[in-house]
Amino acid sequence: MAKRSKFVKPEDRHITRARVLGSKQVSPNFIRVTIGGEELRSFVPMGFDQWFRMFIPQQGQTTLRVPSAASNLWYAQYLAMSKSTRPAVRNYTVRGFRGADQAVFGEDIPELDIDFVSHGDAGPASAWAGSATPGDEVALLDEGLIYNPTPDAQWQLLVGDESALPAIMGILGSAPADLRAEVFVEIPHAEDAQQVAAPEGVNLHWLVRSDPHDRPGVLALETVRQAELPTGPSYTFVAGESDLSTGLRRHLVNDRKVPKSDIAFTGYWRHGKSAP
Repeated sequence: MAKRSKFVKPEDRHITRARVLGSKQVSPNFIRVTIGGEELRSFVPMGFDQWFRMFIPQQGQTTLRVPSAASNLWYAQYLAMSKSTRPAVRNYTVRGFRGADQAVFGEDIPELDIDFVSHGDAGPASAWAGSATPGDEVALLDEGLIYNPTPDAQWQLLVGDESALPAIMGILGSAPADLRAEVFVEIPHAEDAQQVAAPEGVNLHWLVRSDPHDRPGVLALETVRQAELPTGPSYTFVAGESDLSTGLRRHLVNDRKVPKSDIAFTGYWRHGKSAP
């Protein structure tokens, strides 16, 4: 029997260039940027938590240079660029994808939505999203899915902070109708909650931090630790601040005796540090 793959990789990876079509503030702490372009016609939407590496110009750069390789050699090519020409690279989730026949920006090209947590100008991606204007260049490298449930799971646990909101919303929007899941999403403001057509067997818990200075992820971790969860074989997807992901995995393995192989955990970011 073939060994189950930990992740779901795209069949064809290539660097795709696109441009900004528009942006809008969708809630107090989220900005949605829509990009489009002819090269997105070859982009294959996979649903769920499909993520990609996004290349954007650094401040002061007028030209977007990107690696030519889409294999694992892309990073070596990236490092070989001079610091003055090297773009910023960040990982993001597909929040929505529309083919050219469903385009809403009036052009006959595919469109892709990306939700950014707005941190002001604390990092290059957040600053870029806050000032993005139509025509700005970007490039994407599709990386597929982290979410890959174990076949014998009878229910699922999905947990994340605001940085994982797009991934969890994507999972719920792509989920089969018979999904049973307990979902905990921590957000900084009640109005950051988003609508999603989740299956009837999903219990979605929005956890709103009471103090804007509270460390992200703590509320979600403590809530799940104290929660009464279903029994039986399960699959867990947890993402967000690093301590949330590792802390929840540790709790599930040590306190609830969940097999490590039934948990997908990803640290999207680390509190107090900006990604390089």
